[in-house]
Amino acid sequence: MIPIADEVPRHRAPVVTGALVVVNALVFLYEFLLGPGVDQFVMNWGAVPDRIAQPSLYPLASLTLVTSMFLHGGLAHLLGNMLYLWIFGDNVEDRLGHVGFLAFYLVAGSAAGLAQVLPVPTSEIPAIGASGAVAGVLGAYLLLHPTAPVRVIIPFLYFASLRRVPAVLVLGMWFVIQLFNGFLSLGSGQVASGGVAWFAHIGGFVAGVLVGLLLRIMPRRSPRSRYRAAS
Repeated sequence: MIPIADEVPRHRAPVVTGALVVVNALVFLYEFLLGPGVDQFVMNWGAVPDRIAQPSLYPLASLTLVTSMFLHGGLAHLLGNMLYLWIFGDNVEDRLGHVGFLAFYLVAGSAAGLAQVLPVPTSEIPAIGASGAVAGVLGAYLLLHPTAPVRVIIPFLYFASLRRVPAVLVLGMWFVIQLFNGFLSLGSGQVASGGVAWFAHIGGFVAGVLVGLLLRIMPRRSPRSRYRAAS
């Protein structure tokens, strides 16, 4: 299933969500313009587990948990992440507010990076991509809007159909796939040798679910009611 839109109304313009999409696109363009120098750029700013696990030797390596989430390894990698961010990020931003959403996005992405470091703390392969932060957005969205209709494309051989399915099915299936592939990668050695950062996806999603749980038990004040109270 490929999501293309959801049907949850919002009360705020998705300023931060849109800005994140633009920044990721600009950084990817910069990567492209670097040509052969992109490998060193990724090595410098990607999250290298071996460096993050040795803060005494690499005191600034923890910063790459943030910088790495703005790097991508290819156009498909970028477009996939930005599609999910654009569809589901606006409603999470609507709930958290602009500043709160940006903080949440960066913290979820950092938690995702750490989740990828833990299984292979000696790996020297840099992890990059917004996938972990976006996974956090998906986890929060799932808790906030589990039954929200999501329009998806379901491909089948040479055909495709458009359907409306609940978010819990789309995002639940997504998470199950991450879990399955993550544990398969442990046995195959793919975690240490590179490839998809499955554990970053899992870690980010769990972080998002925890934030979603907190948001569900906290009373929501709409922007309008807050402005009336302040007037």
